Amino acid sequence: MPKQVVFVLQDDSLVLDWAGPAEALRLASLEIAALKLAVQPFELHFVSASAETTGSVGVQLQALAPLPEALPDGSWVVLVGRTSAAEQRQPRASRALLAWLARLSPGRGGLRLVTVCSGALLAAQAGLLDGRRATTHHQHLDDLARLAPRCSVLQDRVFVQDGEVFTSAGVTAGIDLALHLIAGHAGELVAARVAEQMAVALRRGPADPELSPLLAHRQHLSARLHRVQDAVSTSPAEDWSLERMAALAATTPRTLSRLFAEHAGVSPQAYVRGVRLAVARRALEAGASVAVASDAAGFSGELQLRRAWAAAGWPGTPSAARRGAG
Repeated sequence: MPKQVVFVLQDDSLVLDWAGPAEALRLASLEIAALKLAVQPFELHFVSASAETTGSVGVQLQALAPLPEALPDGSWVVLVGRTSAAEQRQPRASRALLAWLARLSPGRGGLRLVTVCSGALLAAQAGLLDGRRATTHHQHLDDLARLAPRCSVLQDRVFVQDGEVFTSAGVTAGIDLALHLIAGHAGELVAARVAEQMAVALRRGPADPELSPLLAHRQHLSARLHRVQDAVSTSPAEDWSLERMAALAATTPRTLSRLFAEHAGVSPQAYVRGVRLAVARRALEAGASVAVASDAAGFSGELQLRRAWAAAGWPGTPSAARRGAG
């Protein structure tokens, strides 16, 4: 069964708040199918307390589905913002919508709540942010603190995660959050490929962990480099000589090295080594032996893995990483 994603719309909903994340999820489903991954694709639904609404740019949205009586386990509910004029004209949502939201229990049955921009105000009105950490567009931070006095409102964040509640800042931050959610659901390679198709720089929020080596060095729009990086991330154990990578990019080894330095900030060999280290670490944390992890990642042996680990400045040793997982 596909992953159900329910976008809740009101009159004057900011179109980019829902269209950007929805497009990212649509593209992710295509990538999941193309890569034949054993994860759920996304099925998108657009619901409202009214059958028709008017978007922020005047577009008429008709035949919207009603607010569902029940949601399948693992569903995502996305609340989006409205224009400032709409917030001033009608600061509180309809009773029907608030009553429906109040019945939600993020975390129960895997239900996930996602807000974009001032969509956090809607969640606050329904009492869904009490006792949690959250953020919103910088113009609405004071409003959020007023509507949810028991919420810890964080400033200067692209997005914030608190359990199964994800809140994001202004408009385009919804795309950043969508890419983060895609990476968590379908893997970082899918998120990187979606970011490439949407021609956006893949980034994480300031509160998030350090970028994985599978995502690092991909904040660029060079299609040739993305082609090489996709291939290395998909099959890191293969022999990735500089000549082979250059052939994949349809350029010379010298030009490829220049492109990597210019767009990714690392050499091609350093990029391959970083991906292999990430793969080895995941294998170790899953309980694999150092020998198995080094082989799966494409290192010539345990010694090469240990040397690469030390050269990268990673704490501890591969063996310690495996013990830590245990």
